[in-house]
Amino acid sequence: MKTMVNCETGGAGSAQRVREMTAQGDEWGALESLRCHWPEYLMEAGELGLFMFSACAFATLLQHPASPIRNVIGSDVLRRVLMGVAMGTTAVAIVMSPWGKQSGAHFNPAVTLTFYRLGKVKAWDAVFYAIAQFLGAVGGVAIAAAVLRGALAHNAVRYAVTIPGIYGNTIAFVAEFAISFGLMLTVLIVSNRETLARYTPYFAGVLVAAYICFEAPLSGMSMNPARTFGSAFHAAYWHALWIYFTAPPLGMLAAAECFLRIRRGVAPRCAKLHHANNKRCIFRCGYMSASSEAATPVPMMTQK
Repeated sequence: MKTMVNCETGGAGSAQRVREMTAQGDEWGALESLRCHWPEYLMEAGELGLFMFSACAFATLLQHPASPIRNVIGSDVLRRVLMGVAMGTTAVAIVMSPWGKQSGAHFNPAVTLTFYRLGKVKAWDAVFYAIAQFLGAVGGVAIAAAVLRGALAHNAVRYAVTIPGIYGNTIAFVAEFAISFGLMLTVLIVSNRETLARYTPYFAGVLVAAYICFEAPLSGMSMNPARTFGSAFHAAYWHALWIYFTAPPLGMLAAAECFLRIRRGVAPRCAKLHHANNKRCIFRCGYMSASSEAATPVPMMTQK
């Protein structure tokens, strides 16, 4: 009969939690996962909600005809640069926030799915993360719509929807696949190099900013099924939704396969984008396992 898992909050209890998980085969049910990890699920919802609120707010400031910024800056390219800087900074801030440090700051079902494929996230955690991310995206846009009133629904803003550009669906799919592949491979490589791991949030933020500047005309720059769904839900605009539900996960899963080949099958250390902190880790964490092993006393050999 299984014993109940002790839901630790991190710190000194982490090693004990690892031993309990190992003893149970690391197989948790849905209710056990909810009971122990609900704070991380709520954090993931909040993180994507904040990201979506920021996206809607900046899209309105930069695109709405009544916005003074829109009237002063007539260049589409310059407005995309400003949007890129704003959203790249938002992404870094979320990863580096207390919530991001604890939940791992995925705020993207494609990221969570990829870490599940890599063996770092348990099945029920992946399911509840994805549910939380979709709910967070819808909630974030709803809050933005309430704050911005009718401005967010204007045709120039349209709830910050992501739609294929003038080159059509095929190019949009290829572009989403490519940028998702690039982001995930960068995160995996940087976060697993000791000298660079602490800079992972900044690498991710720079890529988000660059993609908005240069790739947005092709697909709207999503890389995130929940992010696209959140805007589409409120705009009631479902055109080409399949692109944003397939290309980002496929691109990130392909990046995971490349990463494993580069590392000759060695999995990443953890599913967190920022791990150098004192927040608890709910993943199959290589850092936590290493510290647990280091803390286990080794019996001394006695001479006969």
